[in-house]
Amino acid sequence: MQSAAELRLDAVSCHYGEVRAVDDVTLAVPPGSYVVLLGPSGSGKTTLLSMLGGFTLPTAGRVFIGGEDVTLVPPARRPTATVFQDYALFPHLSVGGNVGFGLSVRGVPKAQIAARVDDALRRVGLEGYGPRAIGAASGGQRQRIALARALVIEPALLLLDEPLGALDLSLRRQMQDELRRLQRAEGRTFVHVTHDQEEAMALADVMVIMNRGRIEDMGPPARLYERPRTRFAAQFLGESSILEGRVAVASGGELAIDTPCGRLQVPGERAVGSAVALAVRSEALRIGGIGDAAPGAQPLGHMQINERVYQGSFLRLGGTGAGGVRLLAKLPPQTFPVDADSDNLPVAVCAGGLVLLED
Repeated sequence: MQSAAELRLDAVSCHYGEVRAVDDVTLAVPPGSYVVLLGPSGSGKTTLLSMLGGFTLPTAGRVFIGGEDVTLVPPARRPTATVFQDYALFPHLSVGGNVGFGLSVRGVPKAQIAARVDDALRRVGLEGYGPRAIGAASGGQRQRIALARALVIEPALLLLDEPLGALDLSLRRQMQDELRRLQRAEGRTFVHVTHDQEEAMALADVMVIMNRGRIEDMGPPARLYERPRTRFAAQFLGESSILEGRVAVASGGELAIDTPCGRLQVPGERAVGSAVALAVRSEALRIGGIGDAAPGAQPLGHMQINERVYQGSFLRLGGTGAGGVRLLAKLPPQTFPVDADSDNLPVAVCAGGLVLLED
């Protein structure tokens, strides 16, 4: 069994004429990590995954897996395996035939193939499924068969290209748990592409947010969600309100920033007079005096509410604050009834709810 691989990209780019699908990406990931590449369509995440697998050659830069430069190494000679979005299973082969296909191409003796196929199916919870026809497999079973086919060749790096995209919500969540369990049990490095934010946060040790071919932000999911570094990361991952402002006072690592919603205090270092942007997570807003008297809360004036959406575990309120600022809040339904009468209410941000953005 190959050990988990360290992954490193050095200034990797991929250009298609004038289009920069991936633009000067540098990334280092320790062995045994579950890495999720997250971003909108066209952000470069699938192209980046394709370069890791050797299916696309970089225009510039180098790819290292396990300390070895594999930039020009073809897919079959890399310590990688790929699970594609459509699984790419062969309909004319049995489950076992699909799982063992890569081994047969590599010339592994049939007796060894049979044993390794059985072991791979056991690891994904499909023990005894080898003789079955692919056509009889459900969506979740097909996903596991594709995983078994990838794992059976013992890759140091497993690449997953939106493998849960074709599943319904319930099965997708079940398979998220299965993937995480499997990755921990195998101890391999997984690199997983998705545009689903909940999926990314459920799976990742390291989350990489991509936009226009570049890395916007990366790190543990909790840090990216709670303390995003860029405006795009704050608005793409979850929902945030953005307050534009200018530094009025800077002293001792604390800033006083003048915004349309008043003067706000936030930790940070900026020059007086600098234009800045603050992100406010929707969960950090308090409406109608609820919780705004808590220590450290800062008033933002009033919010004209023009949107109320009940979403089960929370109520989503959209509206306009001072200076026409768009504000979005998520509150427990029991604290703010859907049919509350007032639509122009005081709003505040709880302590620690303001994030000073880098751009």
